Amino acid sequence: MKITSKAALEELFRAQGEMRWAIAATSAAQRIAKLKALRTAVIARQDELYAALWQDFHKSPFESWLTEVFPSIEEIDKATTGLGGWMKDKKVRGVFFLPGARSYLRYEPKGRVLIMAPWNYPFQLLVAPLVSAIAAGNVAIVKPSNKTPATSAFIASLIEGVFPREEVAVVEGPGSSLGNLLLELPFDHVFFTGSPTVGAHVGEAAQRVHAGLTLELGGKSPTVVLPDADLKDAAAKIAWGKCLNAGQTCIAPDYVFCPGDKVEALSELAARAVKQMYGESDEERHASMDFVRIVDAKACERHRRLVDDALAKGARLVLGGIFDIPDRYTPPTILAGIKPDMAIMDEEIFGPILPILSYDSIEEVISFIQSHPKPLALYLFGRSREGIDEVLGRTTSGSACINDLIVQIENLNVPFGGIGMSGTGNYHGLFGFKTFSHERNYMRTGKPNLVTRLYPPYGNRVQALMKGLLERVGGMAKK
Repeated sequence: MKITSKAALEELFRAQGEMRWAIAATSAAQRIAKLKALRTAVIARQDELYAALWQDFHKSPFESWLTEVFPSIEEIDKATTGLGGWMKDKKVRGVFFLPGARSYLRYEPKGRVLIMAPWNYPFQLLVAPLVSAIAAGNVAIVKPSNKTPATSAFIASLIEGVFPREEVAVVEGPGSSLGNLLLELPFDHVFFTGSPTVGAHVGEAAQRVHAGLTLELGGKSPTVVLPDADLKDAAAKIAWGKCLNAGQTCIAPDYVFCPGDKVEALSELAARAVKQMYGESDEERHASMDFVRIVDAKACERHRRLVDDALAKGARLVLGGIFDIPDRYTPPTILAGIKPDMAIMDEEIFGPILPILSYDSIEEVISFIQSHPKPLALYLFGRSREGIDEVLGRTTSGSACINDLIVQIENLNVPFGGIGMSGTGNYHGLFGFKTFSHERNYMRTGKPNLVTRLYPPYGNRVQALMKGLLERVGGMAKK
């Protein structure tokens, strides 16, 4: 729905507040039914989604299925199969001086949640957290990106066909102005996916109302090719990971560290892999039905400036072509001879441009990674367990993958999220359910209840005995 005034937004927020407790009281079976209805709608209308993504991105139906529909269905299926167990109260270990008491942990809905989705995977990165919010029993307002208008309109239509607005509402409108209005409302949890800069603003706004907060951000995710790596395998996987969605992926390999004597070989193998996927010439790659466009001309212009700056400062063009700004086409580009002081190393590229840096010792690589903000992902290629463990043990990232890229996100049995500037909190599967839930403990007391023996007046014999016992058990006894 199009929101044109603050008053309309406040009315929607109020209406969801009235529904909040009824939704919180729903059973696992009721929530599963809602998720299955969403699943059915996604499957039935996927061709419409593919058409919208093509209009926004020139994204092929297969890549749209692979990166948008398939992960969303996986998330729904994981929630529907696990929700019954997730919602059950869990008995936890008690304490010995309360022998008649039993403690439990239960997951309760946080209440009214806000989900702000990005433009790079506009469907999947909205639906995945929404599935978790629904599974946890919340009401939700979701805001898709206005940079992908066709997909945003499809999402609004899809959600409106499955959920009443008092339960899940899609709001559309200008990014910053509508986003700021939303952040003025006292949501119980805010889930934002986007850039670190905007994420900092969202975090500040959420803190003002003491909302729970999840920030899925990004950053410059490094790839390290160790001396004993299989270069041909590494090159093909790096080329695929960099060109997937035209590099507009938060966990894309942003840059590559390669041993100095292997840079030329890796560069040529990566270029060959790109040509096999999208075409031998730039003209063929430009015309490829499988190569995605950049979200807008402004981003495409930024890519061109980064490449021009690198070349002017001594980088070597291994693969590249002519930018077509009106068509939002950034050509698949590989640059060797990159230096840390080039502009392309200052910010997340978010495009199909691969900078390759050379190194002489792994210490150089580790020092560089340690001295920069913690990335969302880190990739390592190599055979030596010792070499891999050294890099992993001396760096930090949201996730890591050995001898592959991107695919670590597919395992819904582990959390996905960032650290430091790459994000706060995590989700997927059970972890998404927990993100949108309050972990509440409760205790049932019974007999014997030794605590009553500790009431005033103090100094009686029983209290002295219990104090002595607790001191001995807790290691606090005087020597």
